[in-house]
Amino acid sequence: METAKQRFQRITQHIYHMLPPSLRQFAKFGLVGVLNTLLSYIITNVCYYGLHLHEQICNLITFLITVLISYLLNSRFVFAPKDGECQPWYQTLAKVYASYALTELGGAGLLLFIQERLFGIPHFIATFLNLCLTVPLNFFLNKFWAYRKHHQKS
Repeated sequence: METAKQRFQRITQHIYHMLPPSLRQFAKFGLVGVLNTLLSYIITNVCYYGLHLHEQICNLITFLITVLISYLLNSRFVFAPKDGECQPWYQTLAKVYASYALTELGGAGLLLFIQERLFGIPHFIATFLNLCLTVPLNFFLNKFWAYRKHHQKS
């Protein structure tokens, strides 16, 4: 007899395999993002409250660590290379840092300023709106630029 846990796993696997591959990839990318968001919260608060570092130093440390973790997880589980495809790891890592720097440090910061200061949108709403823009943008930058595959020459 099938347990509730086994039935749940069977149903979720069935739904997962019904999704188009790009949507499955986006879902995995989102899961890595959720993990990184939790880690970001923990690292920032440990740096600020535990190590008594300046908030911008905390943000920098958090950014450097979580983007590295994002690269490690995404390169293995989300954008894993297929046979015959390669790109030097350091090149991909540099592109991942550049992607997140563009969207998170540049774009989100500018958007927050515009939304909060010019339009008076509350911070908790502005950050949610920014997530709706930056998460898909990061996915596309990672998929089509940072992790773009190059075929090995035979």
